[in-house]
Amino acid sequence: MNASSESTKTPLGELIGRLSALHQKRIDLGLERMHRLLERLGHPERKLPPVIHIAGTNGKGSTLAYLRATLEAAGLRVHAYTSPYLVRINECFRLGRVGGGVLVGDDELRAALEEVERVNAGEPATVFELKTAAAFHLFAQNPADVVLLEVGLGGRLDSTNVVETPAACVITPVSMDHMDFLGDTLTLIAAEKAAIIKRGVPVICAEQLPEAMAVIEAQAKRMRAPLFAANESWHVNVEHGRLVYSDDRGLMDLAAPRLFGRHQFDNAGLAIATLRAISTFKVNQAAFEAGIVGAEWPARMQRITSGELLSWGPQGSEIWLDGGHNAEGGRVAAAALGDLEERVSRPLVVIAGMMANKDPQGFLANFAGLTRHIVAVPIPDTENAMPVDRLADAARSLGMRVEIAPGIEAALRALSKLAYEVPPRILITGSLYLAGHVLGLNGTPPA
Repeated sequence: MNASSESTKTPLGELIGRLSALHQKRIDLGLERMHRLLERLGHPERKLPPVIHIAGTNGKGSTLAYLRATLEAAGLRVHAYTSPYLVRINECFRLGRVGGGVLVGDDELRAALEEVERVNAGEPATVFELKTAAAFHLFAQNPADVVLLEVGLGGRLDSTNVVETPAACVITPVSMDHMDFLGDTLTLIAAEKAAIIKRGVPVICAEQLPEAMAVIEAQAKRMRAPLFAANESWHVNVEHGRLVYSDDRGLMDLAAPRLFGRHQFDNAGLAIATLRAISTFKVNQAAFEAGIVGAEWPARMQRITSGELLSWGPQGSEIWLDGGHNAEGGRVAAAALGDLEERVSRPLVVIAGMMANKDPQGFLANFAGLTRHIVAVPIPDTENAMPVDRLADAARSLGMRVEIAPGIEAALRALSKLAYEVPPRILITGSLYLAGHVLGLNGTPPA
């Protein structure tokens, strides 16, 4: 390709901006526009390898990461579609390759998005719909053995819910989030998630609160879908720091996940249960072990071990990054911090930034017993970010000491001026948008 043709390419950011202008609503749940797009593309969603469809409130990305790492360890080529991205839109599209998948390159992604733009012909469509259609187009064009498909929001009317007969439907823990779109009770939210269940397709379900479980069980029964539920069909336990998984086919004693936190044992167990519930893929214990140990998922209790942030914060401090943004996400992050405190005690500081549609009290309350020191920061260049004053007021209402900083660097530099007997443990949390901003600042975007 010569330099002149290279220079005529539309930058990805400009292309996404153009696509964003096609619909005034950023989120507009419904499948009519998606069906129209896919028909014009020649129905790529019908030309995919076996699909594992994953819904839930928390843990979708981590569960998908375990599935991907395990299937790749078994020698399979794995396509994966996830959202949102942290730093670059390419993160949403992983193409299966022998020896391990790769993020889609700029040229291939641009071509897919431009094809979707062409067939859409200027009609209203959300960016997520256009992006999902591009994912199906890419996945249909590139050979693979399996597609891992993460729901964007809800399930019933999510753009991914167009695959008629997936190999499996997976439901991670369901909790209160996105109430403005999914309903204001756990029962209503669970109904939206459970609507990905297809007739006769195995459903693998994480441990749920009783109201959510009742809905999932009823939908599985309605669709005559075999249900494999945690603590009924399968069990996962932590014994001597190892993951012990058991079901009616036997027991596996595996190394602990690399991803940190007790909840990651549960996410790993859900991935194992999924692959053991379906006969499509042959996975042995060695592949399970390699997948559980090898899975990576940025901004989920991620220890920052290199980059700019370490030079800004107090010398010798630990810096952790977690994209949790709802009450349940805060709970699992706080539990992980509690485990760290038991191992090595350090004073904890939470640097938080959130989106305006989240519940700051419900999120921050999880940390009230661990720290009284909160630093509220804005999320730069992000529409609908929560004003720092509102976040600070929520922290004060919980009896926490709160400060406001204009950004992550300023927050860390301010902490470095404080006198600590022991270097602190710092958690940056509250939003995946904030997490993406932090990884970009740090110079360590997902590869």
